[in-house]
Amino acid sequence: MKDQKKEKCHDESEVQEKTASGAEQEQIVNEPRNNESEEKKDEPVTELKDNPEEKIASLNDKYLRLAAEFDNYRRRTAKERLDLVLTAAEDTIKGLLPVLDDCERAIDVLKSAEGDHKAAIEGTELIYNKLYTYLESKGLKKMEVKGKELDTDFHEAVAQFPAPDKKHRNKIIDVAQHGYTLNGKVIRFAKVVVGI
Repeated sequence: MKDQKKEKCHDESEVQEKTASGAEQEQIVNEPRNNESEEKKDEPVTELKDNPEEKIASLNDKYLRLAAEFDNYRRRTAKERLDLVLTAAEDTIKGLLPVLDDCERAIDVLKSAEGDHKAAIEGTELIYNKLYTYLESKGLKKMEVKGKELDTDFHEAVAQFPAPDKKHRNKIIDVAQHGYTLNGKVIRFAKVVVGI
């Protein structure tokens, strides 16, 4: 029995020695691999040593391009945000323009009607002025076009009429519908009559 125990102990020590020697072999095998990775790490360094000025210039160029691209992006988004704020109420204001037109027509009709319509004229003008003043505070501006030359960026010619004299040729004689701008942007073209 003692012999069996000695053999087992002897066998166990051999196994331990074998595993220890196996670990040493793994370390030996792994060592060259670590050296290979160290050599790969050295390659960019040698590349940098060969041409450091070109590498620095290339990295500097990439940095400058990235910075310029980001600056352009920042400016563009800031401009888009500002444009959105300035024209956020454009649809609502466009919807109110026919109401302004109706008020103007009502005032004209009341002024040309027979009889005493002084109270009606004053009431309609009061409503018109309040509405127009409010819209003006939001950036709305009426185009003053009568007597000016036709400009298709702001005007839409709906009719031509013989000019009373030569100085009125290709100029706006009458306005069929007023045009408006909102913070400098045309939201409705002026419909005009042009002299020929």
